[in-house]
This record gives sequence, C-alpha cells and structure tokens, in this order.
Amino acid sequence: MHIIGGGLAGCEAAWQAAQAGIDVVLHEMRPHRRTEAHGSDRLAELVCSNSFRSDDADHNAVGLLHEEMRRLDSLILTQADIHKVPAGGALAVDRDGFAEGVEKALLAHPRVTLMREEIAGLPPEEWTRVIIATGPLTSPPLADAIRSLTGEDSLSFFDAIAPIVHKDSIDFTKAWFQSRYDKGTGTDYINLPLTREQYDAFIDDLLAGEKHMPKDWEGTPYFEGCLPIEVMAERGRQTLSYGPMKPVGLTNPHNPTVKPYAIVQLRQDNALGTLYNLVGFQTKLKHGEQVRIFRTLPGLENAEFARLGGMHRNSFINSPRLLDTTLRLKQRPAWRFAGQITGCEGYVESAAIGLLAGRFAAAEELGREIALPPITTAIGALLNHVTGGANPETFQPMNVNFGLFPEPENEPGKKRLKGRDRKTLYSIRAREALTKWMEAPAA
Repeated sequence: MHIIGGGLAGCEAAWQAAQAGIDVVLHEMRPHRRTEAHGSDRLAELVCSNSFRSDDADHNAVGLLHEEMRRLDSLILTQADIHKVPAGGALAVDRDGFAEGVEKALLAHPRVTLMREEIAGLPPEEWTRVIIATGPLTSPPLADAIRSLTGEDSLSFFDAIAPIVHKDSIDFTKAWFQSRYDKGTGTDYINLPLTREQYDAFIDDLLAGEKHMPKDWEGTPYFEGCLPIEVMAERGRQTLSYGPMKPVGLTNPHNPTVKPYAIVQLRQDNALGTLYNLVGFQTKLKHGEQVRIFRTLPGLENAEFARLGGMHRNSFINSPRLLDTTLRLKQRPAWRFAGQITGCEGYVESAAIGLLAGRFAAAEELGREIALPPITTAIGALLNHVTGGANPETFQPMNVNFGLFPEPENEPGKKRLKGRDRKTLYSIRAREALTKWMEAPAA
C-alpha cells in the first residue's frame, strides 16, 4: 500500500494498515521539496499549534474523538499522551518530542518503509492501493493532477469560511424560517431582522473589529465572489444592505407591519439540520471579535458556534461529491483520500480520517467486509459529514462538533436536557455505539 504524505493523517493511516498486517510505503516529499509552513523534515510536524484542543470526553466532541481514537490504537493519540504538556483541560504536546515519537514508531515498524520523495503528479498505475494524505499544502503538480482528473475546480487554495451556528442556540422569538419570495420550500433559510440603528452599529463593529493579518505566503487577491464581510463593509456602509443582508422578499411574522432595514440569513449546512451557516459572512476577524460582534445580531445573543469564520490558504477536495462512504475516489476506487485534504479541519480530525482510511484500505486488501463506524460516534459523525452529510454546494472544512451527530432522543415524559447534561448524552451513546462496532466480528 502506498501512502502519500507524512503528516498526521498519513502517519496514522500507515500505522493502522501496518498493524493490520499490510506492508506500507509512506512517501514524504520533505526535505526534497519544502513547504511554506513546515520548519523541519520530521513526520507529523505540528505547524500551527501544539494543542489538540479539549480532552473532555464527556462534554466536548473533540475530547470524545480523542477517547475513541485511543480505543482504536491511534498512533497520534498515543504519542500525544506520551508527550503532553500542562494545558488545563486541553491536550497539548511538546512539538518536537511528539513528531520524533511518531517518526520513531513508524520507522521501527517492520511493515513500514519511508521514502523521502515527491510524487509530482498522479500515483503510478501499478500502485493498486493508494491513500493520498497530502494536507492543506499539497504540492502544485499533484494538486493540478487531481483537479484535472476530477474534472472540476475541486481544490481551493484560498477558501473563504463563514461562521456556523448550532440551530438550537438561535432565539426563534426573533428569528423565523422563510426563503426570499418563498422560493424552494419557502422555509429554506433562517432570518434575523435588523433595524437601521442595529445595522449601523453592526457596520461600525465590523470596521473597527480586530482582523487577522495573513502570513506572507498567504498573500493573494480576494475573489469577488467570496469577499470577507468586513471588506464589503469598507466599500460603503450600504454595501451589505444591498448584498447578503438585503431585506427584500421577506416578511417578519413576529412584526409583519414593520419592514426590517436589513436581514441576516442562515442556510442549513448539514443533512441533520442541526447546523446553519451565516450566508455571506466569510471573515478574517479574529475569533474573539467574531463571537462578540455576531452575538450583537438579533436572535444570536446566545449563539453557540460550531465553527468560526476565516479566510486562509487551504487545499481540499469536494469530498461529499467526489468520495464514497469509505473515502475512495469514485473515479478511481483504488485511491483513498485522508486528512485535511478531505475537508476536515484540525489535527485530531485529520488523524481520525487517516485512521479510518488506513483501516478501510487494509480491510479491502485482506478481503474483509468494511463496516462503517456508527454516525452516533464522533469518528463516524466526522466521516459522514465528509463523505455525504455536508452539502456539496457549500462544503467547507470543519472541526468535529456535536452538531454533526444525530440528536439524542428524549426519554418519554422527561424534560429535554440541555447544555452539559445533553452533551453527556451524546458521549454515553457514542461509547456504547463504538463498543458494539469494535466488537462486531470481521467478515
């Protein structure tokens, strides 16, 4: 089996396949070809942060994903635990020790061979089983080749991201469902009305809010079709009211005789209907500023964000359109994709998809039936989102969060749990589902 990319996803995939008894060749282009972000030649180098985020498996989706990966013999989580540093409730690691530990474990494995070379284009035809785990900085020759093969502009090198909100945190005494001019089903969007005073205050906040400055290697012209919302505001105070916040074709049922001065729309972002994105609100505001400013909007005063916005360099394929449920490229079933290139965001999520890609490919090689992890687990919910749960038309990278899970059912006659108690329900259900999946006999 050939695995292209020695980041977290590629290393995890290699480990899982090797542990299953498959000989693996892991291809890493550094040091022969450098990237703009990496600082060393080590496998599994952590570029942006040393944090794997919350380790709370009872109340946090990424913490639950940590637990599931530990139970699934994850190399990445094993080394993270060995090299962790004090970080409160988070799992943070010593970067150098972590990368060294991952590399040593793989080099010591009798079934893993490391090749330091660039795969400059599509994998050779004679490679019968391939995992592409090249991450957000995929080399241009390979990225161009993938784009040509898929026949669409499926890799975006500078993606604009809008914030995503948990539906159950929206105040529907102020918000309502309606499409402009009642198109579609007539209720395809959630709408938030603003008065003139609220709109002016919002524009002031956007203009004054603290922004991220892009790294030198991320410099690029803005695309007119996905301008950051604060850049649109800089072009004129009324730009947004004639653009994504235009109030036409909508009537506020809470106050039907008064026409809003502007309206924010939120569009469903996943098949479960638990997450909604703010339409046209891609932004480079700092995360704290986004939470502060967007919570001034009517109906979002207590908003919980599944993902905050951003605009940065990233390479990812339109996985819900291009991949099957086991991460195989539909046009070339011998190839699987794993990690950030599939549109999952974050170190842990990338490694989790690598873990599944390695297991799926190994099972296929060994002639075993592939059983998908339940959608009620963190790893299953993430896989489902990447391979079909998300809308291909609006697909953007995302971290794991409870909005990707089906909502737990309420016990008859009992009040619906909220907050931390409800998150505990997700975790209990996930543990039970993972246990059954792991204990099921391999066919």
